[in-house]
Amino acid sequence: MTRPPAPPTPGVFAPDWPAPPGIRALMTTRQGGTSPPPWDSLNLGVAVGDDPARVSVNRSLLRGLLPQEPRWLRQVHGRAVVHADGVATHAPPEADAAWTTTAGVVCCVQVADCLPVLLAARDGSAVGAAHAGWRGLASGVIEAAVAAMPVPAGTLLAWLGPAIGPARFEVGGEVREAFVGHDPDSAGAFQPHGPGKWLADLFALARRRLRAAGVSAMHGGGLCTVSNPARFFSHRRDRPGGRMAALVWIEPGG
Repeated sequence: MTRPPAPPTPGVFAPDWPAPPGIRALMTTRQGGTSPPPWDSLNLGVAVGDDPARVSVNRSLLRGLLPQEPRWLRQVHGRAVVHADGVATHAPPEADAAWTTTAGVVCCVQVADCLPVLLAARDGSAVGAAHAGWRGLASGVIEAAVAAMPVPAGTLLAWLGPAIGPARFEVGGEVREAFVGHDPDSAGAFQPHGPGKWLADLFALARRRLRAAGVSAMHGGGLCTVSNPARFFSHRRDRPGGRMAALVWIEPGG
């Protein structure tokens, strides 16, 4: 009898950050799923044109690495933050960040050029995740996420995941003004790139926002989604394309 093929192994990696014992985090890649091109292959997004059945299988594969189903969000590039414990897995709320102090509850954001920011308390008592594209950053999603966490900002660790890198993120003057108008010193995160155009550094902008919010322990940053087509989805490069996930939780029994 011919054995059925083994299911794919989801492509994931663990953040390189000094998280305390009992805190777990994962970042997915585009590898190790079931979706066909252009969503190949571990697409986790339900609203990007992929077959919903394929997305369901991909999410099930990811679920096998987690204590429970992630608390998915309906992301809108805003600053709304929710308590993940109250998020129904079948009805994602409109929000761009979530936090929890409950073991086993998985905070999750989806990305494909926008910056995922994971947060963890040094004592292991709380975790959070934020979806920080330029609109979310400019509107204050990082500050809102940090403020929602039930621990002092100075006790938080932050990890910046893969995002569109500073050599590939061309923006117009309105994007630069959205930041410089609020924080003139953020001009250093923008480099001229032709008439009316700039190259923006999301990582530098996020670090400025984290620092201003009271978070000094920052890790990660620098992995460019656009420049790594074999490993990461990129909305700007692919269109259409898939979505990855950044996930963080307190390990049950940890």
